[in-house]
Amino acid sequence: MESSCTSGSKVLLYSCSGAANTGYLADQIARKLFADGVGKMTCLAAVGAGNSGYVETARTADLVVVIDGCPVSCGKQIMDKLGIRQLHVATTDLGIEKGKTAITADVIDNVTEKVRTLICDELKRVK
Repeated sequence: MESSCTSGSKVLLYSCSGAANTGYLADQIARKLFADGVGKMTCLAAVGAGNSGYVETARTADLVVVIDGCPVSCGKQIMDKLGIRQLHVATTDLGIEKGKTAITADVIDNVTEKVRTLICDELKRVK
């Protein structure tokens, strides 16, 4: 199912996959958004390693979405160092407590919907 707000846009999804509950949630959100057709999930580690194909793909996207687990914001730091503009979301900014919040299906669904709204709002803003 393609998301109507992202239809016709090249939206790339990059997520933290850290060891904490928040990193797990970031990964699950990106996977759910990808499955729902909101954007294409791609490899943050490859961008961080400087793989030229992955970096160029990020540079040519209509919207790069970085979903970090916590305020350390590793994904954001990777994109910032490469000068790649992004919509940055940290799960801890959406009411999730690192090391405390249990990541249930309901939490994944609820936070995914918040991120989906942020993506749609950002696409409206940049177009």
